[in-house]
Amino acid sequence: MAERKRLLVSTELTEAALQLLAQKGFDGVTVDEIAAAAGVSKRTFFRYFASKEDVVVRFLTEMGADVRTALAERPADEPPSVALLHAVRLPLDTCGEHTDRALSVVRLILRTPALLARFLERQAQWRDDLAGELAARLGLDADADLHPRLAAGMALAAYDTVLRRWSDGEGADDPAELVERAFAVIAPALDAVVPALDAVAPARKD
Repeated sequence: MAERKRLLVSTELTEAALQLLAQKGFDGVTVDEIAAAAGVSKRTFFRYFASKEDVVVRFLTEMGADVRTALAERPADEPPSVALLHAVRLPLDTCGEHTDRALSVVRLILRTPALLARFLERQAQWRDDLAGELAARLGLDADADLHPRLAAGMALAAYDTVLRRWSDGEGADDPAELVERAFAVIAPALDAVVPALDAVAPARKD
C-alpha cells in the first residue's frame, strides 16, 4: 500500500508539473505552484524530486525504460527494424492518444535549452540500453560489433526527427504514422546485419 501511495503521489506531481510547465513555460512555474496543483505540500514535492528539472528528467528516464522493455518483449525472430519500430512507437502512440497535452510537453522540452540538453543526455542512455538489448537479440557483442549501436542510433534519430516535425507543425500529423514512414527509409540498414549473420554462421560453428 505504501508503495502504491508513493507511485500515486509521484504520478500526480509529474502530471501537474508537466501540465503547468507546458502552459506557462519552464521559468514561469514555481515548485509551490506544482505542489499546490497536485494537492501536496512543497516539502512533499522535495521528497520525490530535487527540482522542476528533475521531474522532466525522471519522466524521460522512465520513458526510455519503457522503450527498452518494449524491445525486450518483441518476438526473438522479428527483424530488427520491426522490433525497434514497435519499441520507439510506444511513447508516440501515447502522444497520439493525448495529442494536445503531449504536443505541449514535446514543445516544452524541445524549446527549453536546459530541458533539451537533458533530453539529449537521456537519449544517449536510451541508445546504450537499446544497443545492449539489440546485441543480445542478435547474439552480437555490443562493444565489439558496430551494428547494435548504429541501429539504435538510427532508430532514435528517426524518433527525434518525428518529434521535431510534429512539434514544428500544428499537431495535424500523426506521430505514429510519421515514425512508420521514417522507419521505411532506414529499415534496409537496420536489417542488413541479419543476412550477414547468416553468411558467417557456418564459420562460427566450426
